[in-house]
Amino acid sequence: MQCKKALEEAGGDMEKALVILRKNSKSIAEKKADRVFGSGAIASYVHTTGTVGVLVELVCETDFVSKNDEFKALARDIAMQAAATNPEYLKADEIPAEVKKNASEVFEQEVKGKPEQVRVQIIDGKMKSYFKERILLEQDFIKNPEVTVGGLIDAAIQKFGEKIEIARFVRYSVLGK
Repeated sequence: MQCKKALEEAGGDMEKALVILRKNSKSIAEKKADRVFGSGAIASYVHTTGTVGVLVELVCETDFVSKNDEFKALARDIAMQAAATNPEYLKADEIPAEVKKNASEVFEQEVKGKPEQVRVQIIDGKMKSYFKERILLEQDFIKNPEVTVGGLIDAAIQKFGEKIEIARFVRYSVLGK
């Protein structure tokens, strides 16, 4: 039904309809934010070299969704993402204040002598870019760089009609690879 509405709103243009669906998935996810998790799945990914592996706990509301093959595939894709990109944090609010402060100080040195308004904008942009690579939910999805991992979760929420979230992930590597 949502696809039909998006196509009607886009005047039959498939590309515009996809943009509308992606935009709507964020608001649908926000509406389901207060729901309670009751089920989920743990997925693993071990790289072909056998030197990197990841476990991901992807949670949802019902076992009906958690047992769905597409849900399990999503969890595995997220595990593969974490294996490939080595994120340090799941969400931005997990970054310690000291780490943010240190990064900010480095970027402030780079923009010395610029006007205050410009310095603030440059530092903000550099901070976002620097931490985007280190936050799993903000990373571009390796299979489709047009969407972030967070956007992938939002699309799954829209598709399954349930609140879905990455509860945690653990990445293992041999000798720091």
